[in-house]
Amino acid sequence: MLVSQLLNTSFPSLNITDKAVFALQLMDDYDVLHLPVLSEEKFVGLVAKDDLIDAAESETHLSSPELLQKFFVKSEEHFLAALKLISNHDLSLLPVVNDQMELTGVVLAKELIKAVSLFLGIEERGAVIVLETDKRNFSFGELSRLVETNDSYITQLNTYTEAGTGLVIVTIRINKSEVSDIVATFQRYDYVVRYYFGEEEYANELKENYQHLISYLNM
Repeated sequence: MLVSQLLNTSFPSLNITDKAVFALQLMDDYDVLHLPVLSEEKFVGLVAKDDLIDAAESETHLSSPELLQKFFVKSEEHFLAALKLISNHDLSLLPVVNDQMELTGVVLAKELIKAVSLFLGIEERGAVIVLETDKRNFSFGELSRLVETNDSYITQLNTYTEAGTGLVIVTIRINKSEVSDIVATFQRYDYVVRYYFGEEEYANELKENYQHLISYLNM
């Protein structure tokens, strides 16, 4: 998914000659904590509400360098580039510019969350299994093969390296909810299964048998 697919063109921009008090009012009107600033139709920076509160008392204009943050993306970038900036700098929105540094719109943080949900396939049916392994033993091919031996397949895979241990934490999403056989397969091949979110076939069978027994006894 590209940034252009998340572009919102309905949010206003500020001019570098505007005062902080005007910017604060506009942020309140649109319920955001940041707004882009232009000078002669060119993007020059992003201002944050927290930085403007003190500036409003002194009637500082937005041309003040300490107010302008140089955060932006271009429409042809992958949306994960926008996610990185918004996450790292706690932004409510991120300006989108073209090659001429003209503002084409913004990406809203709340819309980005929806995009991440779609990207991760959260709404799709299936289970999630979280494994740990060391870097030298990590193999997507082997993980996929082990899942496929249980008549299933991986629909999503994400990894990160745990800072404290150096282990690779692997989160996989599979296309079915019952995970007992897959979990057992991973454990048989010496993978550490940290946790999983799904259904255990064996536990479900025991529950069903118990319910049949109770029904029989109540006859």
